[in-house]
Amino acid sequence: MERARIARQPAHLLLASEFGSATLNEKGSGEYDPSFVITKLGAKVNRIVAAGLLERLELRETSNGSSLYQGQLRDPTGLHYFSIGEYNSEMMQELAHQWTERLDDGEPLLVMMTSKTRWYQTDEGAVYTSLRPEEACVVNREVYANWLLDACEATMMRMNQFTSSLEVEPTLDAYGRAGLPTSLLAARNHYGEVDLEPFKLNLMQALDIAEGRIEAATTPPPMMSLPEGGDGDAESTSGGDQDVQAFLLQAIGHLDQGEGVTFDTLLKNAVARGFVREVAEAKLDDMLDAGTLEEPRFGWFRLAAQ
Repeated sequence: MERARIARQPAHLLLASEFGSATLNEKGSGEYDPSFVITKLGAKVNRIVAAGLLERLELRETSNGSSLYQGQLRDPTGLHYFSIGEYNSEMMQELAHQWTERLDDGEPLLVMMTSKTRWYQTDEGAVYTSLRPEEACVVNREVYANWLLDACEATMMRMNQFTSSLEVEPTLDAYGRAGLPTSLLAARNHYGEVDLEPFKLNLMQALDIAEGRIEAATTPPPMMSLPEGGDGDAESTSGGDQDVQAFLLQAIGHLDQGEGVTFDTLLKNAVARGFVREVAEAKLDDMLDAGTLEEPRFGWFRLAAQ
């Protein structure tokens, strides 16, 4: 007996802050039922259209020996994390290879991607979301600005629905009569009180960028770097194990703005100060293992809480 054909889920436009703050997952009981991420504003998404500045893309080896590209896509509200591996189409893998080379050459890339949503929970209970791109392309500023406007409009619609739901009895029947999605009821039950102010601020930032008032949105941010001189000066480094560790600790302490410091930023600064890239990379792993550093997000490092 043939299984029923699963309908392709529509792709929703979501800003990074809404998707990244989601911790609710829903999956049907059937083997082939799709899995959904439900956001704080009640968006129930299996696929999304995301866009932004391609901030990082690296080829890494997985524990089973296969290769996987892992990257970050930044929009005005935050970061989308995504991965492209052997499970993706050859076209997506080739795009990832091309983009890696272009990023290495310093080319800024605005990317739009239609992706499946992923949700996973660590053994410690932390929940993370990520994307698995199905289709993607480099876009120009006009296309990106139009996407921002459409994504903001969709976000505002969900915010209005959320505000309306506060006056409705939290039952399926009441939501149905009010024309509100049942996923919003699930979101309210899971997240409890939700502060809309951060979403309003994100919308204003995104609209500013869409209207061209913030140039930095579509150009790569300046590379974070340490001031010349001091403990990390290239002239005073010998490349020894303790020198590398001291430099990395100083760099993270100086550059961390609250989210940690990216892998690329640390290694580029280390190389600029005369250290061997491979030695610095190995030392980062050592300090993670020793508990000196934490990795709150993949590829971001910060000093461990004392």
